[in-house]
Amino acid sequence: MEVLLHQIDAFADAPFSGNPAAVMPLPSWLPDALLQQLAEENNLAETAFYTPHLPPEAGMPPGEWPAFHLRWFTPKVEVALCGHATLASAAQILVDMHPGEDRVSFYTRSGWLHVDRTDDNEFVLDLPVVPSIPVRPDPALVAALGVRPVRAYSGTDEVIVVATEQEVRDAAPVLSAFPALPRAAIVTAPGDSVDFVSRVFAPGVGVPEDPVTGSAHAQLVPLWSEELGRTEMRARQLSRRGGSLRCELADDRVLLFGRCHRYLDGVVTLPD
Repeated sequence: MEVLLHQIDAFADAPFSGNPAAVMPLPSWLPDALLQQLAEENNLAETAFYTPHLPPEAGMPPGEWPAFHLRWFTPKVEVALCGHATLASAAQILVDMHPGEDRVSFYTRSGWLHVDRTDDNEFVLDLPVVPSIPVRPDPALVAALGVRPVRAYSGTDEVIVVATEQEVRDAAPVLSAFPALPRAAIVTAPGDSVDFVSRVFAPGVGVPEDPVTGSAHAQLVPLWSEELGRTEMRARQLSRRGGSLRCELADDRVLLFGRCHRYLDGVVTLPD
């Protein structure tokens, strides 16, 4: 059996930037163990798999535009929400399969997600807000990150706010010292040339540092919107590859604007 493989950089300013995702269209679902093996072999932060067959719990598609069932796997586990691989999947579908459409929807473990294509070929990802609560910074996590927290929040990810962009850039975490986390730790601060910056570390799910994390911004945007007093912001993730996002808080949704650059198209031959 042969399966197509597309590697696409999402939230990318140019080739070789942003977050690379593997996108693998499937005619129908393969066994979960094989999906995990493929994600491990691809060895990217996430591999996205999708099929045109919606599960019964999805109900009716939200519109007459294309709709798919989408799942995401890190090299270690399946995850409940991934932004950059959703953006990459939409870019592949709207370019290769449905060039006449400007919207695609995905049924996922986080419900229905939508991606629109703008007139200047930017993609807009619609994610649910991820809520946070203020907490005392975890001393073990702070020590592992090697930062000086201003405040901290807990939600899907643990958020540590520091004072300056330079502190985010300079963070040199000891990943082996991380306490057990549900998913990731985010270090964030006001930006020098954008509204806010961040870095994201998720060694527990097989992603030491994520280049650009859409789902983390579903948690960060509400926090910085309240802090800065506005709903439209620009963000930069300060990984080695780096990535830029325009962000908008729209009630209980977060809209993330970004571009995609395709790196490769290939074919994977699966064992019998």
